[in-house]
Amino acid sequence: MRRVAAHVFVEDVAAPAVEVGEADFHHLSRVLRLRPGEAVSASDGAGWSRLCSWAGAPLLEPAGDAVFERRPEPEVAVGFALTKGAHPEWAVQRLTEAGVDRVVLMTTAHCVARWTPADVPRRLGRLREVARQAAMQSRRSWLPAVEGPLAFSELVGAGPAGVALAVPNGAALSLATPTVLVGPEGGWAGEELDAVRTHVALGPHVLRAETAALAAGLLLVALRAGLMGEVPAGRAGEP
Repeated sequence: MRRVAAHVFVEDVAAPAVEVGEADFHHLSRVLRLRPGEAVSASDGAGWSRLCSWAGAPLLEPAGDAVFERRPEPEVAVGFALTKGAHPEWAVQRLTEAGVDRVVLMTTAHCVARWTPADVPRRLGRLREVARQAAMQSRRSWLPAVEGPLAFSELVGAGPAGVALAVPNGAALSLATPTVLVGPEGGWAGEELDAVRTHVALGPHVLRAETAALAAGLLLVALRAGLMGEVPAGRAGEP
């Protein structure tokens, strides 16, 4: 799909004519200015994709059969403490491009930013649209789940198996904990550190919450793709 002129998400990739939504049609025709016959890939966001061609109408012309791409395993998830302004949008966009499967916004003891209950549907809807657009740009077959904001206690639940907290001087990341949680710039509270005993490091420097979230996502996806090897236990931080 990397060779196509554009990638879109649709309701049904197996339909005789693949229908494109109004906003995506405007993007293809007015922003990208595709020419008739250019290749466009369409996906349902759940692994099914199909190669099509652009005909200048809201209906794409199928150019092949629908094919299924299995979701990579294990599922990689990043949770980060709610931040102010447009920082959550920046983080969701980059994490989607990196290939993270699940993005969770959370509130913690030292979290300053808060959403009112009335704000949640609008803000979460906006973040999911950001993720959709980023998945189109990066040619993903699977749309990531974007959830939250969840309280830290609700997120870790009764059994935080497979979950790690990002902390300074932690251990190296491992796919044994494919979910990494990034705290606020004020740091984790003592009870939060005690609730999740696996702690991992994201580098030698202090990072903003959204930058740390991206670092965690990139490292986990690289480990899963075999682009880097895991550091043996006890050797993290050695020169």
